[in-house]
Amino acid sequence: MTYTVAVSGASGYAGGEILRLLADHPDIEIRTVTAHSNAGQKLIEHQPHLRSLAHLTLQETTPEILSGHDIVFLALPHGQSGQYTDALGDAPLVIDAGADHRLTSKDSWDAFYGGDFHEPWAYGVPELLVGGRKQRENLRGATRIAAPGCNASTVSLSLAPGVAAGVIDPSDIVSVLAVGPSGAGKSLKANLLASEILGSANPYAVGGTHRHIPEIRQALAAASGASADGIRISFTPVIVPMSRGILATSTAPIAEGATDAQIREAWESAYGDEAFVQLLPAGHFPRTADVIGANTALIGLAIDRAANRVTVVTAVDNLVKGTAGAAIQSMNIALGLPETRALSVNGVAP
Repeated sequence: MTYTVAVSGASGYAGGEILRLLADHPDIEIRTVTAHSNAGQKLIEHQPHLRSLAHLTLQETTPEILSGHDIVFLALPHGQSGQYTDALGDAPLVIDAGADHRLTSKDSWDAFYGGDFHEPWAYGVPELLVGGRKQRENLRGATRIAAPGCNASTVSLSLAPGVAAGVIDPSDIVSVLAVGPSGAGKSLKANLLASEILGSANPYAVGGTHRHIPEIRQALAAASGASADGIRISFTPVIVPMSRGILATSTAPIAEGATDAQIREAWESAYGDEAFVQLLPAGHFPRTADVIGANTALIGLAIDRAANRVTVVTAVDNLVKGTAGAAIQSMNIALGLPETRALSVNGVAP
């Protein structure tokens, strides 16, 4: 069966990456691409690397144009998806790459985003531990999927095994992330100009203000089966001069009585059979260069007894495993297709 697809926000980074991956998917026909200010222009003018899609023209983003497809991807700024999802009730499958349907708590939405709160959808991180099983079980047959925030899923995948196994204390998590500016989207922002970021590292959303914090707490609470009240995280992202990638370094105290063997076993058992989330051998740590273009999260684990903390270093491509790849992986599961279809574990080097 061939599924027809519409992609909104197709002139942006997330939309372009969704299109790049879908272009090689044997079960997908990309029929419609939409945008706002760029409507009426050829897609190739904004995504010149997508040569196989040069025949497509960007249309206006309206419920009428998006409807009538088997699958609709929404790659819109936060707070804008809801107006369309409410009007796409008849669409068989809708996948939102924005934040509008990620959070289960209205209070968290109000505190970190504001505006209208929309119902939470199935969370698009298949490998995430949730109450003793994997989130992919909640994605099978799903008709509404919320793709994750790239920083949030990276930190959640980093720490969920330790939280679920009870070998780390989630009340004192510290995460510092080096991130590429493509995660902020394609719209012009002065602080993301090349002249501002080249040769510099720039922290942002410091001191508990980043919008992905409630998403991380929600995911880790689901992994532990307890309330998010017990999940406390100091989260600091830093923009660095690389177009793509996240390198997340997360630490948490070792739980009382947890042995080194038990700690490593928690991550090995969680991800030993996973295609896209891979734990590296002891003493090895990932680079962002190893995951560019791949739907892979590479994890390095260290046990620091002197500081009594576990350190987890995780590298992902923020536009692939962090966003578009996670969305398409979740789509494959929802449709009953092979989970790895059109997704690669191989990065691009050098």
